[in-house]
Amino acid sequence: MAVSIEGWAREVLERSGTFGTLATLQVDGAPLQAVIWYAVRADSILVNSAVGRRWPTNLLRDPRYSFTVEDGYEWVGVRGVAEALSDLDAAQEDIAAMARRYHAEEPEKAERLIREQFQRQERISFLLHPQLITEHPDT
Repeated sequence: MAVSIEGWAREVLERSGTFGTLATLQVDGAPLQAVIWYAVRADSILVNSAVGRRWPTNLLRDPRYSFTVEDGYEWVGVRGVAEALSDLDAAQEDIAAMARRYHAEEPEKAERLIREQFQRQERISFLLHPQLITEHPDT
């Protein structure tokens, strides 16, 4: 059952410059973690990768995930099920938007990454649908 991203959790997830740590399950059941770019999209978290990397391959096989965003001692943890998005053009648009977000201070670097790296790759996007959100404010 999906839950909404609200209040303080949404505030932390939408902070600029924060990275997410995504944990997926390997074939043998061992966890694999990756630090990644992300964006909040409605009540889900959008992530994107080059096809063939381990974490997207893991999500295609087993869509369960754990995702954490930390900002110092404040963090939000999300667990749930991922949905693969099959539109390749949209996946390119997603990674371009993330490059522009994460390199807002260096727009020429973002455009260079888009042109020289991302557009040459087959990309895939996922929506991480939260089933449980854990908040840890530094209070």
